[in-house]
Amino acid sequence: MLGMAMKAGKTASGEFAVEKAIKDGTARLVLVAEDASENSRKLFVNKCMYYQIPYRVFGTKETLGKAIGKEYRSAIAVLDPGFAAAVSRKLEQNIMAGKNGGNASV
Repeated sequence: MLGMAMKAGKTASGEFAVEKAIKDGTARLVLVAEDASENSRKLFVNKCMYYQIPYRVFGTKETLGKAIGKEYRSAIAVLDPGFAAAVSRKLEQNIMAGKNGGNASV
């Protein structure tokens, strides 16, 4: 699902692009890697909470990067509401099925 969103131009990845998407209100869902640095996780979680953007701490930097066909990514912002809802549903299904690649925080 993230790969399709990436191909459609509906994602932002990397710290600066994701932070910008959060601040300008275009982010609809933010995914933060579990193995991102403590400072990065704190930055994204705090910004998402402040700007009321849903977020999930999920997977690794490698997992997030592979999902969008890139190298390691500590954070990805999904910019489209439809893709954000689909990704969120998929994450919830994986968590319920016990395939939790990380913590699911909203």
